Amino acid sequence: MGFALAGVGGGAVVALLALGLVLTFRSSGIINFAHAAIGAYVAHVYVVFRDRGDLVLPILGLPARVHLLPTPTLVTALAVSLALAALLGLTLHLLVVRPLREASALARVVASLGLFLYFQELVRLRFPTAGAGVTQRLPVLPETPVQILGTHVSANRLWLAAIAVLAAAGLWVLFHHTRFGLVTRAASQSDKGALLLGLPADRAGALNWMLATMLGGLAVILIEPIAGLDVTTTSLLVVPALAAALAGGLSSFGLTVAAGIGIGMLQSLILGYVVQPSVTWIPHWLPTTGLEQLVPVVLVLAVLAWRGDVIPTRGAVAERHPPTAPPVRHPLLVIGTVAAVGLALALVLDASGRGGLVVSMVAAILSLSVIVITGLVGQISLVQLALAGIAGFTVVHLAAGGVPFPLDLLAAASIAALTGVAIGSVSSRLRGMTFAIATLTVAVALEQLVLASPSFSGGAAGTAAPRPRLLGLDLGSSAAGDADVRPVFVVMVLVVLLASTALVMNLRRRTTGLRWLAIRANPRAAAAAGIDVGRSRLAAFGVSAFLAGLSGGLMAYSTSTLSPASFMVIGSLVVVALTYLAGISSVIGALVAGLITQAGLLTALTSNGSGSSDAIYAVSGIALIVAAIFVPDGLTGAIRRLAATTRERFA
Repeated sequence: MGFALAGVGGGAVVALLALGLVLTFRSSGIINFAHAAIGAYVAHVYVVFRDRGDLVLPILGLPARVHLLPTPTLVTALAVSLALAALLGLTLHLLVVRPLREASALARVVASLGLFLYFQELVRLRFPTAGAGVTQRLPVLPETPVQILGTHVSANRLWLAAIAVLAAAGLWVLFHHTRFGLVTRAASQSDKGALLLGLPADRAGALNWMLATMLGGLAVILIEPIAGLDVTTTSLLVVPALAAALAGGLSSFGLTVAAGIGIGMLQSLILGYVVQPSVTWIPHWLPTTGLEQLVPVVLVLAVLAWRGDVIPTRGAVAERHPPTAPPVRHPLLVIGTVAAVGLALALVLDASGRGGLVVSMVAAILSLSVIVITGLVGQISLVQLALAGIAGFTVVHLAAGGVPFPLDLLAAASIAALTGVAIGSVSSRLRGMTFAIATLTVAVALEQLVLASPSFSGGAAGTAAPRPRLLGLDLGSSAAGDADVRPVFVVMVLVVLLASTALVMNLRRRTTGLRWLAIRANPRAAAAAGIDVGRSRLAAFGVSAFLAGLSGGLMAYSTSTLSPASFMVIGSLVVVALTYLAGISSVIGALVAGLITQAGLLTALTSNGSGSSDAIYAVSGIALIVAAIFVPDGLTGAIRRLAATTRERFA
């Protein structure tokens, strides 16, 4: 009972965040993956303002802080923070949501991921000393202990639950007994229909985003005295919040709050149970502190299996404005050019340049996996980097066990492919944003349970793979001094990249690729034409996961110590972001994504060894939003259009 009641506060925060997700979805059809990250920023603003009277601005490039009050109070700090949250919600609606009203589900998801990246990096840059140990001097809610059924629980947890329930009740009244609610419900079915009826859908959408952002900020402010402030942990609260919102069908406020509080209590109960010394049946290799992450995963998959795709967007029958996916006209020329350039760079670059080249080539293989599952099939997967991590640590174990190269790499990639097929089979009925939610929850679970296992990954210290050898030839990367990142290793990675590129280009040109594109465009029409949609999607997920596994295995061989930190969920978002920027449905886009990746070849050639910009994630987030709105085909698509226009002009 004590453990369950201790989770009431965390569950109430999940419920408040979930209410915000319901508001943004009902008003705009967008799942805001950045919701908790924005809440973390608002909470940090509250802490700094309460402490010093400084307002921390959310726009990089402007002054970081503006001093407003010499002696701020609790009330003024809350008022300023929530007012800023409302203004932020209004700005996001005007600048991001409205331009994406007619965009594809993929464009809306990647714009939301761009916001996630931006606000995570914003907090890291604006609050460099913030962490889990930061606590308020004056908590908002009372902390006196209250006895319930013989168990003492802090009053602030009960207050949090009461606030969540009152918020749900207030929203229910607002949506069912006011014109504002009528407009929001009408616009959720048809924007054009609401406008034809004379209903101000844009105004209602803006108010919903303002309310949602205020709820998210308030939730994190109230939980801060209990859990502290850590932007990475807080941002991932969006996962259980998504589970609660899905349990409520993304429409019911009451069910959403009940599910959120239930998730928090169950997670606390599991965590409190498994850490007891008397519990000995749990395998030693399973991280006990990550078991609670299974709760939102199981709930999401159970709800989706029971109710199917609970996000019936207005583009559910046919994807609107999908990125163009042209075949490569001269595949042999592309392969030959990449091979020649890669070989030349391997021979002429110094150690730093060769290291950047390896990073770019490995990132390009990972981007190819995103192109297969997202660009060609239309399934928005956020689990690719976790699959790469599984393969990477599998390579370490296989190589240490005596499995020779390249059999260890192929076997590890095959295990990643089987894992991907298993994930795809469980979520085979899903598509678009729902599939993205499912894969995000699975990625968090894999990170917390599999990649964090000391027996599998070596824990936080990581582990190292033996040097790869082929027919007695040492293919290892490391060497002393300027000979580090040996050219022979660069050539080995180049061969894998060329094989992966040739595979994807060949699949795109053949019947398999045409089936994938048909499914992406219109799954029902594809099924009516005799295409087995489920089996085709599973095949695509298997190929995609295999490519992700190849990239993870190469990462294991390219670094002296492979750490679980290399495969965090935010990395998966960055992979999708860069691939979308470069061109998510173009094979050439994968090569461009590898070129511009963090610590890649472009960074190595332009930074003079100084490393990449501290604001790389923030810049990537902004670029992703801009691309989603203005350049949905990415850089390669823009270049294709420019070339076509030039040819027409001079024809």
